Order: sequence, then C-alpha cells, then structure tokens
Amino acid sequence: MSRLPLLVTALATALLATACASTGDIAPRGVMRDAGSLRSAASLAGTRVSDAAWPSDHWWAAFGDPQLDALVDEALANAPSIEAADARTRNAIAQAGLADAARKPTLGAGAQVLGAQVPPALVGDEIGGDFKVVNALTLSFAWNPDLWGMSRSKWQAAVGSARAAEVDAQSARVALAANVARSYVSLARAFDALDAANAEARRADALIALNQQRINAGLDNTIALNQNRSAAATARQQAQAAQHDIDALRNALAALLGAGPDRGIEIARPALKTPGLALPSVLPSELLARRADIVAARWRVEAAQHGIDASKAAFYPSINLSALAGLAAGNLGDLFGSDALLLNGGPALSLPIFEGGRLEQQLRSSDADRDLAVATYDETLIGAIRDVANAVQAARAMDAQITSTTIARDAAAKAHALVSQRQRAGLATQLDVLAAQAPLLKLDQQLAALIATRRIASIDLDQALGGGIAIDAPIAAASH
Repeated sequence: MSRLPLLVTALATALLATACASTGDIAPRGVMRDAGSLRSAASLAGTRVSDAAWPSDHWWAAFGDPQLDALVDEALANAPSIEAADARTRNAIAQAGLADAARKPTLGAGAQVLGAQVPPALVGDEIGGDFKVVNALTLSFAWNPDLWGMSRSKWQAAVGSARAAEVDAQSARVALAANVARSYVSLARAFDALDAANAEARRADALIALNQQRINAGLDNTIALNQNRSAAATARQQAQAAQHDIDALRNALAALLGAGPDRGIEIARPALKTPGLALPSVLPSELLARRADIVAARWRVEAAQHGIDASKAAFYPSINLSALAGLAAGNLGDLFGSDALLLNGGPALSLPIFEGGRLEQQLRSSDADRDLAVATYDETLIGAIRDVANAVQAARAMDAQITSTTIARDAAAKAHALVSQRQRAGLATQLDVLAAQAPLLKLDQQLAALIATRRIASIDLDQALGGGIAIDAPIAAASH
C-alpha cells in the first residue's frame, strides 16, 4: 500500500475518533444591537439638521481662538497619553505579526558536537563502554498545514485586536483634544469670575466710602458700613478663589500638553467664540463609523468571533510536517563523506480523543468572550447616543437660559444707565447708582457661567459625534 492511501485512512480514522470530543450545542448568546433600534428622534427634535454638521478633524477651530488651536496641536504632539496609546497599538500590531509568523513554515540550521558513554549492559560490548563523539551539521524544516484554519483564526483575531488598538489611539486623540478645550473654556470662565469678583469688590469699596462720609456727617449709623465691609471681604475672597482656579487650570493645561507648570504661566487669557448648534442629518447610523469607541468595540467582537473559530478548530486533528537533513560522523574528517548523510522526516498526526472537557470549556470561554464583546459594543453604542442627546439637550437648555439672562441683563443695564443719568442731573445719589449696579454685576456673572456651560456642551457634542474621524469598521459575524 502506498503512503498516500495510508495517510487518507489515518485522517479518516482521526476524524471519526474526534466524535468523542464534540462542540455539541455550545454557541454564543449575544446579538449586536442595531443602531436604528435606539430611538432618539423625539429627544433630538427641534435641533437644526445639516449634512455638514459632522465635526471636522479640527473642530476646536470653531471657537475662533488661535491660542486654543496651538494648545491642542501641542498636546497631540507631546502628551504622554498619546505616546502610551501609540505604544499599545505597536504592541498589538506586533502580536498580529507573531500570529501570522506562526502560520508559516520554519527552516533552521544547526551544528552539534555530542558525546556519550553508554554502559555495555544496555547496548553490548561493541559500542558500549567507550566515550563516543558525534559531530553533526543539520538543516531542519517544520510546517503545520493548518487544515482546519486554527492558525488563520488566531491570526485574524490578533488582527482584529490590532485594528481595535489603532482605533483606540484615535479615540485617545479625540479625548485629549476635548480635555484641552474643556480646560481652556474653564480657564476663560475663571477669568470672568475674577473680573466679576473684582468689580463687586470695587462697588463695595465705593459704598464703604459713601457710608463713612454719611457717618462722619451724622446722617447714618454703622449698620450699612459693616454690611458693605462684609460684602467687600467676600468679593475679595471670591477673587482669590478665582485666581487659584486660574493657576490650577493653567497647571492642568500644561500637564495635558506634556509640559511642566511653567508652561501654564505662558497661557494668556482666552478669547473664545461660541459655536452654533446643529446635528448631522444621518444619526445615529453614521455614528457606527465616526465614533472611535464604537468602531473599536466592533473590531473586538470580530476578534472574539475568530477566537471561537480557533477554539472549534482545536476539536479536529492536526498534522505537522517535519524533516531533517544533515551530516553526522564520529570524526570531523569524515563529516563530508558519503556515509555521513543523515535524513529524517514525515508527517505527525495529533488528534483529541479525550481531553477531560478541556476543549469544550475552552470553546465556552471563547463564546463568553464574544458575548462580553457584544455586550460591551451594545453598551458603547447606547452610551454614544446618550452622549449626543445629553450634549444637545444641554446646549439647547443653555441657549434658552442665555436668551432669558441676556434680556434680564439688558434691562438691568438700562436701569443702571437711567439711574446714572438721574445722578448726573442731581435727581439721584451715588448710592442709588451703586445699588442699581448690583443686579447688573450679578447678571453679568450668571451670563458668563451660562456661556461657559454652553461652550462645554459644544465640546461634548463634537466629541459625542466622533471628533471628526471617519473609520471603516467590520460587520461582525452574528454567529459561528
């Protein structure tokens, strides 16, 4: 009988024997959610829709502050968090390369000098008892044909993990840009708070001076004086707190840039605009290709699916082909003689018959990994749509409050102007002017806080919409 029929017979026998190790009804349970099933139209209704409303890859430029543009660029170039994300990507790509290398044949060369002395009782007096030396030069070959795709599936799983790591690195860039922008907006708000506190302190000081004049003239007691002294001290405390916030935010920005705190001192007062509010016309379906965390989650589902395929392939027999050719002789002078040729090789068949349940449990573990990846994907998708809704609703709420507060502030400004006119005409006192200034200063402070919150909502929306990246992602298999 020739070798080929023998190999075919052995393989058929092995396949029959593997029935002892069966996948049975082991299967994953998770099913990826459809983005269209997550209704959001009512929550987002009333917001302007535009095909061009997806954020650009430099979305922070909409704030119109060149210093912010420069800070984001500096952070993206120098931040340790980006270096760490890139290192994780390189490691994942290297792991995929290792998995690919494991699929390929190997060829190696070796040189050996072996010495041994074997007791005559084991091998006889002819070769036993003396110390023998063997010199050898060899060339070895090995290859697993991967008949059932186990190595291929492991490689594909590693590729999926590498793709996820690549996308994670993009997500890290979006998150860093958003954190820089948020800290910058907070810095602008701290400067506004400092202005408001200083203005209130000046108003209180002016009132104190007037109170003191009235007391000296016998027209007033010290009640109002002490009240205004308390207000002045409170305003100065608020100014000190605002200055501390400015210093802390400059330090935070410097850290985001990958620099020391002295870099923060160089950051000037922000000069920001407030972007308008608009939503893309295709939402939420296009989030699947624009949110890096969603794309990464989908790649991890894909990788987990290939992990299942690899676990299933382990139930089938494997064949390893190996060969060795070389020269071997007791004396170096005889190493290249005609009698020194050494040949060895052939296929090796390995089949799982009884593994104590190891293969079944490995498959169950792979199925659970995929279910976990699917659940993580679903959670990420739901969270992404929630982030969009939260940002839109926050922006709309701030727009409404800014409108109302602006109306109130304009009215307070007109009232203050009228009292000032009356004071110049001798129909009102400086006390009246300072009293009319109080609600104006308070509304200025409220308006600054609302505008800062509105700007944060714009940043949140840009990040929720993907931060200006568009990535191709796989459609993970529904089952194995």
